[in-house]
Amino acid sequence: MIAERFPMRSMMACALLALALASPALGQETVTVDGTEAVRVVIAPPQTDLARTIKAGLSSAYYGARDDAAYNQAQKLYFFYGERAFEPLWLSQDASGKVAFSPVADKLIAIFRQAEYEGLRPSDYLTDALDVTSAQGDPAKLAALETEFSGAVMRYAQNLYGGRVDPRQVSANIDIKPRLLDQPDLLPRLAASDDPAKILAELDPKHREFVALKAALAKFYDGGAAQEQVKIPDGATLRVGMVDERVPLLRQRLEVPAAEDGNPAIYDKAVAEAVTNFQDSLGLLADGIAGPATIAALNGGSATSKEDIIANMERWRWMPEDLGKFNVFVNIPEFRLAVMQGDEVTYTTRVVVGKATTQTPIFSDNIRHIVVNPYWNVPPSIASNEIRPALMRNPGYLDGQNMELLYGGKVVNAAAVDWSTTSISNFRVRQRPGAGNALGNVKFLFPNSHDVYLHDTPSKSLFGRSFRAYSHGCVRVQNPMDFADALLAHEPSHLDAAKLESMYGPSERWVNLETHVPVHLAYFTLRVDEDGTIRSYGDVYGHNKKLIELLGS
Repeated sequence: MIAERFPMRSMMACALLALALASPALGQETVTVDGTEAVRVVIAPPQTDLARTIKAGLSSAYYGARDDAAYNQAQKLYFFYGERAFEPLWLSQDASGKVAFSPVADKLIAIFRQAEYEGLRPSDYLTDALDVTSAQGDPAKLAALETEFSGAVMRYAQNLYGGRVDPRQVSANIDIKPRLLDQPDLLPRLAASDDPAKILAELDPKHREFVALKAALAKFYDGGAAQEQVKIPDGATLRVGMVDERVPLLRQRLEVPAAEDGNPAIYDKAVAEAVTNFQDSLGLLADGIAGPATIAALNGGSATSKEDIIANMERWRWMPEDLGKFNVFVNIPEFRLAVMQGDEVTYTTRVVVGKATTQTPIFSDNIRHIVVNPYWNVPPSIASNEIRPALMRNPGYLDGQNMELLYGGKVVNAAAVDWSTTSISNFRVRQRPGAGNALGNVKFLFPNSHDVYLHDTPSKSLFGRSFRAYSHGCVRVQNPMDFADALLAHEPSHLDAAKLESMYGPSERWVNLETHVPVHLAYFTLRVDEDGTIRSYGDVYGHNKKLIELLGS
């Protein structure tokens, strides 16, 4: 058993390498001594000069481990290489004693050089520490080189799998934990492979849109992204029958043939229909009229920045590997909800999301309940900032809003409270079911710490706007009963919108779903259509700008 403590200098600090070496089987075996299980450390003696050099390097600063973390990391490294008789994964030695990177390591270095095609940075992996020339003849440097290379490989693999940035660094409203790679055998698999690129490719997200964005990024580096996007100048709002010099550009942008009368500048029905389809695809008011908002969307409707592509690829790396064969996908910058069956959209509708000051959080969960005739439990911030001042002006305010005040779970008379000296935080305010309820007739629950959900609303006018970030954080659904039918497509109980509507009334009714449907509140400023068209959306909360800054830092 190795009982001594030994240091590892800077190479001990590689936390990613610890992931690869975390398997309890490395360098250890479980034995039974007098009926008691014990762990025995198995260290194989080195058989080659290079292996002896690696062992000497790992043991060279024998007394330098100054804390438990350094000691534990050193022990993992020693056991890992000790189990394999200290034979290196990445270094080889010729008859003259000269050490070089192995053929597999050379292939990995070539992969690192192409890291930008993955939206990563070659400099994160090809560091100054990977200098085989300066390590010649120095056991400590050769051991450090070996483990530094392992660290670079694991860092690259982790970045492929889970991204470079902790999502929570971008915003506290992004409730996504970093996806950590858990493949203890990855390093040996790569070292033994003739095609390490194939193994690493397994770590990339398989989502269709990620694959399409990666292909678009490659065009930037291969010179294929030099194509200029057709820009439509500002001007008068265009309607059917108008003649304008910008219409030929519209035809080019939307691929509309020339007018039958031969005048390409006339805004005819064919152009209007193409504009309508474009507006509808982006959640704009689909009226076929090319106003300022539509022109702006047309000019921003194609990705022209590799930084935007890389940021959106990063966010796909944060998403669950499996979104669910059947799921609900809400893209906040798009102000749109889609019910997905695989890659097929089976239903879509407009939504209203949180304001910049009360943002809809980003996370994934499962829809488990539908509540018909819901109470609206007023958030504490609204109760404090809006309702308490209203009660001070008018003690009967709650009755006029079909609301009630609760204390200790019991309804109390709000008019009997002296609001000039009493904090409303001691109470709970809720709005009763019925006409005018802020949640409308139905809400779709996925219980979460943010207390957000999807719901109906009596205020439908906001759905007609192009920009739809107006809520206090929850997601308002334009056509909730149509959405309910789409959501319940696989519910064994044959529940549907008609049965939900039959429950309408004065009392709250809960329906517990047998089939829990994954729901993703996501934030993508670029979306890729089935035909490969990349559509661009506004950075409503500034998450994209912040992520680009972090990726570049």
